[in-house]
Amino acid sequence: MNVTLGMDGFRITTEVSELDTGLVHRFLSLQSSWAKGISFDLVERSMANSLCFGGFVGKDQIAFARVISDYSTFANLVDVFVLPEHRGKGYSKALMAAVFAHPDLQGLRRFTLATGNAHGLYEQFGFSAPLYPQSLMERYFPGMYAVKP
Repeated sequence: MNVTLGMDGFRITTEVSELDTGLVHRFLSLQSSWAKGISFDLVERSMANSLCFGGFVGKDQIAFARVISDYSTFANLVDVFVLPEHRGKGYSKALMAAVFAHPDLQGLRRFTLATGNAHGLYEQFGFSAPLYPQSLMERYFPGMYAVKP
């Protein structure tokens, strides 16, 4: 899937060969609040087993999102980012619109995500607090990738 949008020629692709795994790793391991210290190998494996979306201005990748799904009933949106110097230009909204328009992600019963600071963005795409929060559980290990002294 390739989509070019009018804003500065912003282009979104799911073509794996075009994605900059090094850039994704650098952002996640150094700048994200959720995957600091994650290894390149784990990022590479996670991307290989997911539907990934890269956002480009010209030849430079500036945005990323990853969806984990069975493509039938469930999907989980993770690792969404726009590089800091490109924020505030509508790229995150365009990226989310491309994710939710993707033909393989239609008709899903549940689409989940976890966010600490972007509730307003995701609410624009129909996300809300869980209807039955008492039915949701998780196993979560924050700081798992941090380098131990």
